Amino acid sequence: MQLQALHNNHSPHSDAGIEVLYRFAGFDPFQRTSYFGVTLDLGQYERFRRIMYTPYFVSLLNLSDWELISSLEVSETQWVARVHVVNAYRKEARNYLFWMEQRIGSKYDGVWYCSKLLAEGLTPKTLYGVI
Repeated sequence: MQLQALHNNHSPHSDAGIEVLYRFAGFDPFQRTSYFGVTLDLGQYERFRRIMYTPYFVSLLNLSDWELISSLEVSETQWVARVHVVNAYRKEARNYLFWMEQRIGSKYDGVWYCSKLLAEGLTPKTLYGVI
């Protein structure tokens, strides 16, 4: 669902795909999180959106195609998927790791959230250099 939303990032409105990714991000907005691999305060949507426009994640926006390279079941409620993303407009291809967790209990019982999104080749130093 997140990749489909990012594929149509500007439909029905600007950055709608990023908004979907943010709403299904499995982190506490009141705590610092390592969602992108480094500890950041992503409680405000605008901070999250800015990270998505950095060179490591912009390939996901309006992506042309994607392919599941591999997946690993960590537990009954956790999966890790390695995905190859192609963005023909930007003439880029990059691999990402999506850490998915299923919520248990409450009104969101059974819903899958992305708890971590990592771009291959990204290090804390390189991300801090662009934000």
